[in-house]
Amino acid sequence: MRLTVLIVPALAATSFAAPSIAHASSHGTAPNYGRALRVGTYHGKPGQFRSLQAAVNAAKPHDWILVGPGDHKTRTTNAPKGASNIPAGVLVTTPDIYIRGMNRNTTIIDGTKSGPPCSTHKRDQVFGPKGSGGHLGRSGIMVWKASHVWVQNLTACNFLGPGSSDGSSGNEIWWNDGDDTGLLGPARGFLGSYMTTTSTYFRNDGTAAQYGIFSSNWSGGTWNKSYASNFNDSGYYIGACRDVCNQVVNHAWAEWNALGYSGSNSGGRLIIKNSEFDHNEDGFDTNSQNGDNPPPQDGTCPNGRISPITHTTSCWVFMDNYVHDNNDPNVPTAGSAAQGPVGTGVSISGGRNDTVMNNVFENNNAWGVILVPYPDGGPPCTGGTLTPAACLYDQSGNAVIGNVFKNNGSYGNPTNGDIAALNLEPGATDCFGGNREVGGGDVTTSPGNAQSTYPSCNGGIGVPNPNPLFLDEVACDSGSASLAGLSSNTVCVPGESNYPRQSKVVMHALPGAKRRHGRPAIENPGSARLKTMLDPCDGVPANPWCPNEHYGTTSS
Repeated sequence: MRLTVLIVPALAATSFAAPSIAHASSHGTAPNYGRALRVGTYHGKPGQFRSLQAAVNAAKPHDWILVGPGDHKTRTTNAPKGASNIPAGVLVTTPDIYIRGMNRNTTIIDGTKSGPPCSTHKRDQVFGPKGSGGHLGRSGIMVWKASHVWVQNLTACNFLGPGSSDGSSGNEIWWNDGDDTGLLGPARGFLGSYMTTTSTYFRNDGTAAQYGIFSSNWSGGTWNKSYASNFNDSGYYIGACRDVCNQVVNHAWAEWNALGYSGSNSGGRLIIKNSEFDHNEDGFDTNSQNGDNPPPQDGTCPNGRISPITHTTSCWVFMDNYVHDNNDPNVPTAGSAAQGPVGTGVSISGGRNDTVMNNVFENNNAWGVILVPYPDGGPPCTGGTLTPAACLYDQSGNAVIGNVFKNNGSYGNPTNGDIAALNLEPGATDCFGGNREVGGGDVTTSPGNAQSTYPSCNGGIGVPNPNPLFLDEVACDSGSASLAGLSSNTVCVPGESNYPRQSKVVMHALPGAKRRHGRPAIENPGSARLKTMLDPCDGVPANPWCPNEHYGTTSS
């Protein structure tokens, strides 16, 4: 969910087609040529470059850039031509290059200018160049309109957001094919794997890091084996790719964010699987909105095709994930992401034709899954309904099927539980078949008996069900007066207002890391959960760091 100033406050695939031999594929097969450019030192052997940006500037298509362990402070700032408001520490504009750290946990692309790796101190931070309204912040590694670029086996931290409204930054690793243009860019495909993204610095929402791993206006790509924490919008973001996103998120782990994942207007073939979302304010949110155009978010398969996973026309699939304990209001939050309802596992907000299947939802204290409208500012109101109060994006045609629920809804408000839904306009009915509660018994739903009433998505058109009690509760939880304004009751009425509020933002260390004087630490996290690549030389050209290597299939 992009950080936009809303006129009305709001609630918050298959892999891309196989490329030719000249392109890297999402499965990790590299072409049979290219050089190995080395940054830093590895096993006592120096490389040719002292900085990642210098190696990127020298790279030609199909070159590898290997980055040795160490704290690589990115002291320079680079911006695309004609886009000075999106500065980055490392700017990649050459297609078909492969950036790989030699150790995921100790190869650190660091947004701080001094101090220990990913320092917590204000004096060590870089707030970016100045714009008309203040500092613009910086992103970390930004791939700008360059197809088939890989980023692997490294950590990126402390690239901070803008302190002014004229900047767009704070993304640790960003594949950017035309942010805010409303157009799908020309670039295709990427691979990101064994990536860790985090921030240790927080003083206010304006300069906090915003996103961990980010894709905008892009078609085709895979993220595999990655981690994102401590971001005031979301750990992961995929947006503005309409019905042709064609991306896969696999083995992701998001925690301690406002939203574990956010996806605005991202639909068609998009698969999120085998991943974990925990200890966020709201675990996972996909939505339609008037930012990152064009809306709406729609998971319908392109060209009327049938998904081989769902066997329906829904190609947006959230499957085989573990979504638990998303109850933390004391994470960094800003903008519309701050209105993600605390205690919620998955929110589909104005999304259409999405499938949530075969997941485990546990210990989310408000709801396991909610399906709600998204009221945004307008006009324009592309793909929505312009009302006197808002541009309304209603949800419809979503399938919540075959999931397992355990201990959700412990805040104890009347509609809290496993599944809750409402819609304000006629639309394709949602369906809720095959879900079960651990230990037996029916899942708890609002409205009641949702599973027996709507066991399958048959394409029928349903009448509006405003579910006013749930509407008031989710508005209360999110702090969104706009939703409450659409019901006859008031926000946070007595007996429905047991939702926690932020008291003090807490920044968390990486899994397994030691803390320095009560502050998050980055050095040597040593977590079995954040595994580095077994052999970072696998598949690269022979070079002094990898003298015995041959081209071949690499780990993805």
